[in-house]
Amino acid sequence: MEDNKADVFLLREAIRSAKIHAQLHIVNDGDKAIEFIERAEADESVARPAIILLDLNLPRKSGMEVLRHVRNSRRCADALVIIVTSSDSENDRLETARLGASRYFRKPSSYEAFIRIGEIVRDMLEGRP
Repeated sequence: MEDNKADVFLLREAIRSAKIHAQLHIVNDGDKAIEFIERAEADESVARPAIILLDLNLPRKSGMEVLRHVRNSRRCADALVIIVTSSDSENDRLETARLGASRYFRKPSSYEAFIRIGEIVRDMLEGRP
């Protein structure tokens, strides 16, 4: 859930490079993110997300609101939620941890650092029961 096209490209590359075989769904604002979660909540035939990469600075509804919505969802509450954001605020780190974020990353400034996020995501998925 990311509104910056360049960051979407880099995160796609990170997932591809880590050889994570998953269907990706990209939404570019908080309202669309919540609608996506609500569709998974309402319709058992819709695949629920195993992992959510979430920016805190989304248009319309913040990533923090999206995280709250995910954690209150019956079907999606156990998804890994990895925050990838430009915010380096200690308050944001503490609040996302309190709300149940799985990891928190400040958006990297290099291609290699984005690729490393893909490797961490792969390791987290492999470590799930």
